[in-house]
Amino acid sequence: MNKYELLYIISSDVSEEQREELIKKFSSYVENHGGVVEGIDKWGMKKLAYPINFKTEGYYVLMNLQFSAAEVDAMAKLMNITEGIIRQMFVRK
Repeated sequence: MNKYELLYIISSDVSEEQREELIKKFSSYVENHGGVVEGIDKWGMKKLAYPINFKTEGYYVLMNLQFSAAEVDAMAKLMNITEGIIRQMFVRK
């Protein structure tokens, strides 16, 4: 397993309850597929550098995790089709 940083942005029009559900959904996805979540850092609502889908703000979440490379690709595809996620980026440490 490799160590990764996952930074993703949740849309600003998602409610606080739904935001917490999304964060919990992705952390449980990692644990259910054999990974380890080392930490979740919620940066909060921040202004985007440029508009994405006509939105200028987003809720930033940084997750440190250990995961296999094949599962990273599967999770990235899942995040791309999840409603409420604007952007996601995996970085191998």
